[in-house]
Amino acid sequence: MARLLPLGTLAALLSGCAGAPSFALFGAYFPLWLLSALIGILGAVIAWRVFIATGWAETVRFQLLVNTAIGLMIAEIAWLIGTGHL
Repeated sequence: MARLLPLGTLAALLSGCAGAPSFALFGAYFPLWLLSALIGILGAVIAWRVFIATGWAETVRFQLLVNTAIGLMIAEIAWLIGTGHL
């Protein structure tokens, strides 16, 4: 009985992830937060390339902060669309 108590506690803690928003991609389930993060990173990289291609990189200061903010906004929009709040 003493060995089953820690296993029961661990099993109860794992049930917190049940019902989390996820998508089936390529035959596997991906959590929505991971998909949103990847979309945000991709958006930040695209924004960085646009800044370089247009010459805005010399004008806009603090490129790391600006591109990070753009990536966070894109990730948040992806999260809101995925959960149906937008």
